[in-house]
Amino acid sequence: MSLPRRLAAPPATWERDVDVVVLGSGAAGLSAALAVRPVRSVLVVTKDILSAGSTQWAQGGLAGVLDPSDTIENHVRDTLEAGAGLCDEDVVRELVTEAPKSIRYLMRLGAAFDPEQGGTDIALTREGGHSHNRIVHSGGDRSGAEVQRTLDESAIGAGVDVLGHAFALDLLLGTGADGERQAVGVRIGKTDEHGVLVSVGVVTARAVVIASGGYGQVFASTSNPPAVTGDGVAMALRAGLPVTDVEFVQFHPTVMWRGPDAVGQQALVSEAVRGEGAILYDGAGDRVMLGVHPLEDLAPRDVVAAAISRRMAEAPGGVDDHVYLDATHMGERFHERFPSITEACREIGLDPAIDRIPVAPAAHYACGGIRAGLDGSTSLRGLYAVGEVSATGVHGANRLASNSLTESVVAGTRVGRDLAWELPDRVPIDIEIDDPMDHRLLDPARLREVRAVMSRHVGVLRDEMSLSSAAGALGSIAHGMGSAKRTGAIDDEVRVEPSRRTWEGTNILTVASAVVAAARTRHESRGCHRRSDFPEPRAEWLRHLDVTLAADGALDVSDRPHT
Repeated sequence: MSLPRRLAAPPATWERDVDVVVLGSGAAGLSAALAVRPVRSVLVVTKDILSAGSTQWAQGGLAGVLDPSDTIENHVRDTLEAGAGLCDEDVVRELVTEAPKSIRYLMRLGAAFDPEQGGTDIALTREGGHSHNRIVHSGGDRSGAEVQRTLDESAIGAGVDVLGHAFALDLLLGTGADGERQAVGVRIGKTDEHGVLVSVGVVTARAVVIASGGYGQVFASTSNPPAVTGDGVAMALRAGLPVTDVEFVQFHPTVMWRGPDAVGQQALVSEAVRGEGAILYDGAGDRVMLGVHPLEDLAPRDVVAAAISRRMAEAPGGVDDHVYLDATHMGERFHERFPSITEACREIGLDPAIDRIPVAPAAHYACGGIRAGLDGSTSLRGLYAVGEVSATGVHGANRLASNSLTESVVAGTRVGRDLAWELPDRVPIDIEIDDPMDHRLLDPARLREVRAVMSRHVGVLRDEMSLSSAAGALGSIAHGMGSAKRTGAIDDEVRVEPSRRTWEGTNILTVASAVVAAARTRHESRGCHRRSDFPEPRAEWLRHLDVTLAADGALDVSDRPHT
């Protein structure tokens, strides 16, 4: 397999210079921009509009120790338990300690979280893997939308500049006086609202912050919105950086099942529904989680998703593609507590107050990504990564519910504050010798095929046969990628125009290939990586896997011990 080392695009026709450029406009990116803004010029680059990413869709809320009966140690222990041995305990402790401050910070910015019923204190609920009630929420199940609104308004009010409909193509690199490589900016493809290329430009900056989210759209069925296409992870690979633990893709166990042909973004049924007492049943009416885990329906997500997948494979009652979530004990209160889920249920003719909700696992959250500290620092000077695109050691092999929004705000604020204090030295761009238009792009007609391969062969349960099939199929698709160049192109070669769709497709193929390479290498089941041919965790695999893109476009996988 040979993957492109750059995204094809015409030469740049404009330039812009800022202190800090932030790629992505979710909770992590806006938190960083807001924190750096008082003393630095900052530009947020978003390929769509500010609210197009995953933050807007988060239902559950933010996890933090706010209940007097809860403790930091409890939250740390729950996070480590969910992470299945691959969390960095020191980083987890940092995050958990900062979490209550981040929630209070959002409240000071104007976020309105739901109060207790009949009271004034913040309402706290529980989700899978948590031993105590510690999830704050807003609008019932519209927590992410409230966080997005708060940060949108705060960032714009602070003077953060936003470049919309702008696709971050590739990092620009320079070499410092000491000979060390450094990120010095980013190449940008400006598009119209339909994703058609308008112009290409260069944004130079003393610091580049990647906050572009995860890669749920690599799969045919996902809870993620259309914009979540792995752009940051693919960009890092093309820049020569390793990405770590990308095989750990969390499948949310309860995404609404809308029929066998449904693809793309599917409606999430928040874990908080089970936190309110909802129970999973199979097609024969038997409980799914009884006897599977001590927490039963509130077990960590990887456990619940795997249990559902195994039960579906048995086809109880003749039903092999979904199970049912029963929240009817809540009655009419469901409508008030979960208005977004109620609306989604009504779209398919159900009333969750009286009907069981059909659900199935779908790709939800990337636990791996660009290796970074909780301060966003990476192995490349001048480059920072925060939010879902990063792998900080917080989530390990499986994310504890509602730790992600908290991490985004904590890490984003921390990197923004640090950059406000001090920026890397300014370094000129290295002279580029190759023409980006020489690199190939994925024909959009084949994108559906990539996603189908991933959902069919690299889902909740995997084995060598399925992963080998996926690798072969993706290699064939990569081999057939088309040229972006018109002059001198072979007549029968597919010609692919640079555009948002073709850039996203190429990123999706790149990330999908990295996920498969890592998943084939890890011969065990751990966290949200489940292999039916290696069904148990193995002590020798208490290691991290790094995937790099070599100069010839091949993917290399190496391992390093967990410390």
